[in-house]
Amino acid sequence: MRLSRRAALTLTGALGLVATSLATSPSQARPADTWTVPTAAWVTITGHGYGHGHGMSQYGAEGAARQGLKHGRILDFYYPGTSRGTSKGRVTVLVSADTTDDLEVLARPRLSVRDTAGGAPVVLPDKGASRWRIAVAPNGLDRVSFKTDHWRRWRDLRGQGEFYAGGDPITLVTPSGDRPYRGRLRLAAPSAGSTARDTVNDLLMDSYIQGVVPLEIPASWSPEAVRAQAVAARTYASYERLHPKAAHYELCDTTSCQVYGGVAAEHPASNAAVRATAGVILTYDGAPAFTQFASSSGGFTSAGSVPYLAAVEDPYDGWAGNPVHTWSTRIADTAFERAWPGIGDLTALKVTRRDGNGEWGGRIAAITITGSKGSVVVSGDTLRSVLGLRSTWMTFRVTRR
Repeated sequence: MRLSRRAALTLTGALGLVATSLATSPSQARPADTWTVPTAAWVTITGHGYGHGHGMSQYGAEGAARQGLKHGRILDFYYPGTSRGTSKGRVTVLVSADTTDDLEVLARPRLSVRDTAGGAPVVLPDKGASRWRIAVAPNGLDRVSFKTDHWRRWRDLRGQGEFYAGGDPITLVTPSGDRPYRGRLRLAAPSAGSTARDTVNDLLMDSYIQGVVPLEIPASWSPEAVRAQAVAARTYASYERLHPKAAHYELCDTTSCQVYGGVAAEHPASNAAVRATAGVILTYDGAPAFTQFASSSGGFTSAGSVPYLAAVEDPYDGWAGNPVHTWSTRIADTAFERAWPGIGDLTALKVTRRDGNGEWGGRIAAITITGSKGSVVVSGDTLRSVLGLRSTWMTFRVTRR
């Protein structure tokens, strides 16, 4: 169950004695935020929430739905100041599972190929083929081939090629297995003249959202929580469409964007949520909102980069079924020493700035890690990333081992 999203964490400088960029306007930490670390120590870390904390808490959405809130009120709580709008059209998504430079699909009725340089789509002939493929040929052109007992050339294209099947799913062959996708599958060059190729899925927005929602929130959760996720995911995709990841695709299919799994990921309950909210998005100043979301707020959301990603106390996140509202883990002092070897033997931890929201003064904005050879100042995001922690909202307890 992938619930934590877009935690864009920087590792640059994490292993050296270099201060990282810190959060803006955090409060000063309290004097109690200093811990002396003896030689051979355990550091027990207790925290709240999972993810960056911006926008909607997915566990919070479920908690709110269990209290009777409809998806509209859930969205208004987590994205205050936004309005309703609509988003239609198509979206293009990089298929990261296809790591080869060709595009190979299983043969099926009505399978067609289109040359992006122009011309009408062509329904592919039977020819006893089990598979069809587009790949860069020795002459530099994209070549369409089919497989019987071996691969056979069918024709070369003037541009790049794409397969589709008149609205039916197409099964993509990848190194990790066969995967069905709606819409079109295109073999796309990342830049003009490049012989490298990526597989890109071009499909209708709501067909894409059907393959996103059940990977971002359990489809079996309350319908209103799943509907809230559908609107947030559709809005996020609409925002990213205006800020594409690359020239040849708009979104990726991993946690760097939002997770997308094609037809195999779909579930009847989440598809129903997509249909119930068809086309609906959140807007701000007339444009799609940047609707970040994360697994759990821990009881307080975190301020983001835009006004509607405000820091607000979250009364819905702490329901009994949320295992990451409060969490704890224990690591050895050597974990810090391996991550920042320049400090020598770890001797102290001192949180110098927090965001001021919630228990312990809130999420860590800056922490000084001191050892026998020196100190390093890192952000809470860097600490979380390097040590593999759930969030930056945490405190410590040190004991001998």
